[in-house]
Amino acid sequence: MQERKKWNPGSEGFRWLKQRSHERVCPMNVYWLEQVQGDVPSGNDWLSASEAACQQRLPFAKRRADWMLGRWTAKHAVASYLNLPARPLVLAKIEIRPAASGAPEVFVDERPGAVSISLSHRDGRAICAVAQSGVDLGCDLELIEPRSDAFLSDYFTAEEQALVARATAPDRARLVTLLWSAKESTLKALHTGLRLDTRCVMVSSESSCDLNGWSPIQARYSDGRIFHGWWRQTNNILRTVVADSPTDSPVPLRITAGSTDYISQCA
Repeated sequence: MQERKKWNPGSEGFRWLKQRSHERVCPMNVYWLEQVQGDVPSGNDWLSASEAACQQRLPFAKRRADWMLGRWTAKHAVASYLNLPARPLVLAKIEIRPAASGAPEVFVDERPGAVSISLSHRDGRAICAVAQSGVDLGCDLELIEPRSDAFLSDYFTAEEQALVARATAPDRARLVTLLWSAKESTLKALHTGLRLDTRCVMVSSESSCDLNGWSPIQARYSDGRIFHGWWRQTNNILRTVVADSPTDSPVPLRITAGSTDYISQCA
């Protein structure tokens, strides 16, 4: 566990914040945090001025709620990864901005943070994956639910459709959700999202399970690039995380009262 410095909210404290935002921690590890709608406070003092203005411009209540949940989750994940206190003053200095590709980028006190993130939310729950700067990273969160044969024909490769055809009836919905989620994560890591044909990504999975509840997956892009990842199921919720380099299974980030901490698996 890294040694913490006492937080000083004055100018010296924010100089330390900038320094910590450009440090790399635990190379080749990926971290993750999930939050639910009930975790988001009613106030917005943890938003920056520009974020608060953006939130006010969103026309629909559900869109505003989803946006707030995503920002809340991402800010806490970044603060925990950088070992910063999860206080409103600090969270407001962490901004999540869309890049030209639409992918989220992190800024800390108006400077690019040395961190890569990916975000996903579904049905009042959000996940944020975090890694060191320069990692092409993607994550996705899905509900396990039935999908039609037409869905498979439109979005899955012939090999993936054959894999689903061999699955037992009880396993079909989970397998289809896994393949779809891994495609979404990979397209995020490619910084394209669903602008690309999902059949340009072919997913394979292994039945083995890591001790932390994650199982490995692999996705191959049509240009030959390989993305390495993990998937995890809890009840009817399935999440995937992929990166352009092999990683250990994702490490959970932990929020504690008044500050943040993370569970490190660094040697």
